[in-house]
Amino acid sequence: MQHAVVAGALEDLVWFQTGRAVEEAAMEGFGASLAGVPFERRVLRLEPRGGGAPTLARLALHTLPSTVVARAALVRHGTQVLLGLGGFTSLPAVIAARSLGLPVALLEINAVEGRATRWLKRHAARIFHAWPATLPRGELAGDGPLHLWTGPPLASDFETQAPPAEGEAAERRALGFDPDRPLLLVLGGSQGALGLNRFLADHAPVFAERDVQVLHQTGPGRLAEAAGAQAGYRAVEFLRPVSRALRAATLVLCRGGASTLAEVGALRRPAWIVPYPHHADRHQERNARQLGAGARIVQEADLDEERARELARLCGQAGAEPRAAMHAALQGCVPPQAALRIWRELSELARVPA
Repeated sequence: MQHAVVAGALEDLVWFQTGRAVEEAAMEGFGASLAGVPFERRVLRLEPRGGGAPTLARLALHTLPSTVVARAALVRHGTQVLLGLGGFTSLPAVIAARSLGLPVALLEINAVEGRATRWLKRHAARIFHAWPATLPRGELAGDGPLHLWTGPPLASDFETQAPPAEGEAAERRALGFDPDRPLLLVLGGSQGALGLNRFLADHAPVFAERDVQVLHQTGPGRLAEAAGAQAGYRAVEFLRPVSRALRAATLVLCRGGASTLAEVGALRRPAWIVPYPHHADRHQERNARQLGAGARIVQEADLDEERARELARLCGQAGAEPRAAMHAALQGCVPPQAALRIWRELSELARVPA
């Protein structure tokens, strides 16, 4: 991601991305929201077409051509500062920016330092930390010249007052659910989660028996993994806006992706978090720990009928007191206005020669 900034006003934007289909869905209508600001998306094809981490051989083959593409785009847009959001796409973008003498900032969105941050931090003028866990020792305040604990940047609809612990009845009604019955929201992340989908497919009747409604985001192209027809159950591939669904939710069952947990924390939704079990650094579990007592970590291998019944009880009247305690524990977990703070820092960098 790159901003061209003059006197704190966005004048031009070019967004480097991987080319995944889910990005197209997430970015739909984004350019129109910029009110006439020139905007371009450029794909830097480091990842395999099916997604996933590129091999070292692929990185060696594609980094230089991607850097050339990124450099040309930065020049064409009159770029003044570049913000790297992590992932392999940041590599050629940062190399291109530094070759032009442009200042670079990085955002570490997870609670464990990712490879992009480790590789590129020596090129950065600022490193923004979504969670205090990644701040270097001795910099917990996050007010050093390089490292800043800003919290995770969120859209404006996550900056408003959080709903009560039981969720908002009006939002359940707006989504087509019974406003007087609890709603379990299941979020598998932008790609969906096979483990969560299987859990719902196997145990959806448990929630129907206990009068718990379910809104299940399966992930793109994964509706076939959803539960069959059940009373009060609805499966969708992609939720937009997710803030409405979160406000409606009595409880959330989700993966431990940093963006999902930032949204859960900002709206103070009691949550069960099922970390993806195959990450070597277990960063989703570390992300989940940032929500403290506001979330319960459940391993995917433990998702069985007993867990389904426990989850259904927690959604109902018997779970009102523990939900209220979780809701209270989430107070302050996600600092407000992180996006504004990051924007101000980027504006300042854009006025300072590298």
